Amino acid sequence: MSLLATKSPFIATFKSLGALYLFIFFGLFLDSFHSIKITKDAQFYANVSMFIGFLITFWQVNKRVKEQMVTAVIIAVLGEYLLSIGLGMYTYRLENVPHYVPPGHALVYVAVLYFSKAKSIIKHRITLEKVFAIFIFIYATVFLIFKNDVFGFVLTIATLFILRNKPRERLFYLTMYISVAYLEIIGTNFLCWKWPATAWGVFDFLPSHNPPSGISFFYFLLDLGCLWLYKKRHKIAWSRMKSIRKIRADSTTFLN
Repeated sequence: MSLLATKSPFIATFKSLGALYLFIFFGLFLDSFHSIKITKDAQFYANVSMFIGFLITFWQVNKRVKEQMVTAVIIAVLGEYLLSIGLGMYTYRLENVPHYVPPGHALVYVAVLYFSKAKSIIKHRITLEKVFAIFIFIYATVFLIFKNDVFGFVLTIATLFILRNKPRERLFYLTMYISVAYLEIIGTNFLCWKWPATAWGVFDFLPSHNPPSGISFFYFLLDLGCLWLYKKRHKIAWSRMKSIRKIRADSTTFLN
């Protein structure tokens, strides 16, 4: 049975987010301060691990998701060099952009996508959205109070505000927020990268923690970029899907 058709929400979660979180921990551990005590090639092993994981996932997904994965890698390469190397928004351990990072973005995208589209998860969508939103607000508030993370809190509020009017995408982006928060906590604690004490190390009126709580706000640009490029490459298919959605919405309204 495919992940999307899995009847158990626990199995669907384990096969998507569970697998992702375990892989994140393992992959970042290979590039951590623990590993560099053992080998000087720590980042190389992390790169190899990521490419193996990426290829396995790429082999298993459908054609549409394959295209989105490739698009995500391309956008991530451009974004990483702009934000990290160009703007100094954060700095990796070796002051480079590790090769495992762009395909890592694609894996996060795919895992969150499959989780949010699984039938067993959709059944509990409203409850999950409420629980996730409350957790996110509390998480950002704790960082604000105890870590003086003004930057992360502002980004979190902006995220929740935007998602108020995005019911179709809400579960995906709330899940993305939590997944990115986990990734950032693991990565910064393993010293794989670090964030400055203020936003971009420039805006003193926006103190920031390492990592900022709401940094997933910038991951949304990756997601939107993938969707935009897919629409441009498949205009007819996208138009057909929008028409089907409209018919279903109209039918639901009529029946109610």
